[in-house]
Amino acid sequence: MHRENGLIDRVHWENPLSAAHLAVALATIDLEHNIDIVCVGTDRSTGDSLGPFVGSALLEKQSNGLLPDNISVYGTINEPVHALNLEEVIKKLTVDKHNKTIIAIDACLGQSRNIGYISLKHGPLEPGTGVNKQLPVFGDYHIIGVVNVAGFMEHVVLQNTRLSLVIQMAEVITEGLMLYFGLHLPDAEVALGAISGT
Repeated sequence: MHRENGLIDRVHWENPLSAAHLAVALATIDLEHNIDIVCVGTDRSTGDSLGPFVGSALLEKQSNGLLPDNISVYGTINEPVHALNLEEVIKKLTVDKHNKTIIAIDACLGQSRNIGYISLKHGPLEPGTGVNKQLPVFGDYHIIGVVNVAGFMEHVVLQNTRLSLVIQMAEVITEGLMLYFGLHLPDAEVALGAISGT
């Protein structure tokens, strides 16, 4: 796939195959056995709640046995990872980096034509740049979703972002991650074989 500025691939959430598109993109990167998925954001701001919605959905899937145990999820609606505790969370993640990949997920602001696009990128996430905050840079890969327009009164823009857009984008990201990581469950091949009739 074409890679520019760390970009591995991107897709608009309205694409009917957007989740599958994201799963295929994930399949092109090298991941360690243990995966930390860090969903950055807060439920105090509509536009910034993309990460927590994804984190909550992933934990629910994992509690139902649909996400492998080698994946750890940080950042939910109830326990968000945000500007005030991000540094503490990162320190916890970096205590043991052996055989581990960190994937960060966050909302971002961008040009109007890019609203609704979800990107998978190589390299660390730079949280807070859209609202001029200096926060720790972290992660091996990151997934970002453009939820609104950048350039003017960013905090107000995030507060006035459509919740429906954020939820729909979060659903696509969650489904894409589940499509990829769900294939690594012990019974995944058996289940897929039963579905396909093989």
